[in-house]
Amino acid sequence: MARGLFISFEGGDGAGKSTQVQLLAQWLEARGYPVVVTREPGGTPLGKRVRQMLLHGGEVSPRAEALLYAADRAQHIDALVRPALEDGAVVITDRYIDSSLAYQGGARELEGIREISEWAVQGLWPDVTILLDLPETVGLDRAGNEQEADRIESEGASFHADVRKRFLQLAAAEPERISVLDGSQSIEDIARAVRDLIFPHLPVKAS
Repeated sequence: MARGLFISFEGGDGAGKSTQVQLLAQWLEARGYPVVVTREPGGTPLGKRVRQMLLHGGEVSPRAEALLYAADRAQHIDALVRPALEDGAVVITDRYIDSSLAYQGGARELEGIREISEWAVQGLWPDVTILLDLPETVGLDRAGNEQEADRIESEGASFHADVRKRFLQLAAAEPERISVLDGSQSIEDIARAVRDLIFPHLPVKAS
């Protein structure tokens, strides 16, 4: 069975993930690769409803938050990601398990996040993860200029500092999977660095 390439983009709020996801997708499509772009939460019809509850639905307890993210992820993998990978597509997701480890496991200080997430996805991890690192104050300023803050973005500065710290710890622990890029660089420079990181992992296209 064909196996595509699974790429995740991670980083704090306002780090520029969505922009780089779209630029990478366009670059790959121009070269003939089948590409599926998605995000967490919200990559499926069920996920869209979960996203609304999590980000705009009022107060959610930390444990309920963690379980809702895991439920979204289970549906996301079963309904969209795994079938696309089996068809040989390059799947690019804006956030994945590392976000739960950083936000709920790090800033919320909840235990068991890795185990819950791995159970939800039956052990599926990205082939490549790109972490866009940016001081949390800069990222929050960017996010605030683009749209009204959601429930997570509205958390205090110390919360987002803990998120960044945990992301960097995860990258240090898994350098073979997670590559850290300076999110303060220009969009063009980051996009170029992303392409350089992804290129060696691209599946060979049939002639």
